Amino acid sequence: MAEHHHLVHLQAGLFDPSHQFTAPPGITLTQEHYSNTTPDQLHARLRDATILVLCYTRINAEALSEAVSPKLKFIAITAVGTDSVDLETCRRRGIRVSNCPGSNVESVSNHVMALYFAARRNVVRMDRATKDGTWLKVGSMLSNRMADRDGDWCLTCEEEVMGILGYGYVGKRVAKMAQALGMKVLIAGRKGEDSPSTSNDTDIQRIPFDEVLQKSTVLVIAVPRIPETMNMISTAEFAKISHKAVLINVSRGGIVDEVALLQALKYRSIHGAATDVFAIEPASVKTSPLLAEGVEELNLTTSPHVAWCADRTAKNYARMSPENVMNFLLGQGRFPETYPGGT
Repeated sequence: MAEHHHLVHLQAGLFDPSHQFTAPPGITLTQEHYSNTTPDQLHARLRDATILVLCYTRINAEALSEAVSPKLKFIAITAVGTDSVDLETCRRRGIRVSNCPGSNVESVSNHVMALYFAARRNVVRMDRATKDGTWLKVGSMLSNRMADRDGDWCLTCEEEVMGILGYGYVGKRVAKMAQALGMKVLIAGRKGEDSPSTSNDTDIQRIPFDEVLQKSTVLVIAVPRIPETMNMISTAEFAKISHKAVLINVSRGGIVDEVALLQALKYRSIHGAATDVFAIEPASVKTSPLLAEGVEELNLTTSPHVAWCADRTAKNYARMSPENVMNFLLGQGRFPETYPGGT
């Protein structure tokens, strides 16, 4: 008899209808496509799945238990990051997992630069002050709100030193964009590593982590969310960062301590920050101090985890996720041991 698989797509509504999944000769494939899946719907939809396709739905140890998903053999994540899935439980059960590495590099890198300019130039606060009549009231004195705590105005690109934490696909692309704008670029070694080595695939010399914190005027975070990176930037790190610096996070929530970041902004120990990600998503005033009352007075720009959004990204997803399913069915492919996650 032909081998049979049942594919369940939990978030088909995010993608173009051309996002098609097929099987090679000798394998039959039935499919269920759901526009979206809520937590209370998840377990029922996992019951008969041998292949699961998702973008961001959290698949924890309970969902991966044999009692809930007894037939599951493969998970195709239509994203770069794999932190939504309990990979350790997958390894114990022998469930293979794939993602779409490099699929959103251009979009996320563009978003990094957009957030950089927003933070450096106080774009959100100046927009608000223009619209609410503050400009009319205070006139040219409004420009003082763009100054740092010493009263110095904005740095220009040629004065910036960009420190990059995480030198993967996005980190490499952002480095090139920053250099094209005239910035000096520093690549950080691993936190706690005193003598970082040259990158394996480039001649870039990594700089000790703390040295990058101290020398950077722009700090870009593009590391995966794994136990080693949780709260990578917290109170102790903010004490080392220049008060002229702006911090940009497009990686994952939880890597920057949100309470510590809020304090750094309030006391102006950094010039500004911009984040596309939150520790709990979707974020709200109840879940994140970065959205609390009064933050509108701070140089803080936020976006709702949309750095990946671009036609180019969607086309990459539509190509790569079906390829990953096909490779699994053929007994081929690269899995999270190679790609631990990321932006």
